[in-house]
Amino acid sequence: MELRARRHVPALTALLSVVSLALVFGAVLGAIPVDRVPRAPPAVLDAIPHVNAVVSALAIGTIVAGVRAIRAGRVERHRTLMLASFGLFAVFLVCYLYKVALTGTAAFPGPEAVYRFVYLPVLGVHILLAVVCIPLLYYVALLGLTRPVAAIRASNHRRVGRVAAALWLVSFVLGEVVYLLLYVVY
Repeated sequence: MELRARRHVPALTALLSVVSLALVFGAVLGAIPVDRVPRAPPAVLDAIPHVNAVVSALAIGTIVAGVRAIRAGRVERHRTLMLASFGLFAVFLVCYLYKVALTGTAAFPGPEAVYRFVYLPVLGVHILLAVVCIPLLYYVALLGLTRPVAAIRASNHRRVGRVAAALWLVSFVLGEVVYLLLYVVY
């Protein structure tokens, strides 16, 4: 299986990216049939943004630690931390999609000027980076998981991984800013 996947990393990246982005846009645009999704109690739905803020903070920590580990030559620690980051991202995404599918996106409760000149630009960049990161993350994860450690250096993992990690980190940080603006500041 690993050898077959190794030969098809770009195709698998494309397939996983299309499916993931279809789920994201389907949830945000209300295309997921809500009557087929089990509904959690309101308290659970209300807790999801706060849980996701904690998950995002943990992901920021694991991404930074993963980058530091690879710079120190600690390949197995890097792999563990980046897989943990990917797992945290998956938890975040499932929780986010569940809440958005059931309740829609959150309305900004603050002043119009902050909405227009702070919140929307931050949200826009966060969303753009999140969308761009999805195929990059699948690509570097598949490269890293389908090759022996010695063969990874000969792949694009290192070059693309640097870009992916940086964009992913910025996206998570901006997501925290969005959370703060929606649920703490206003």
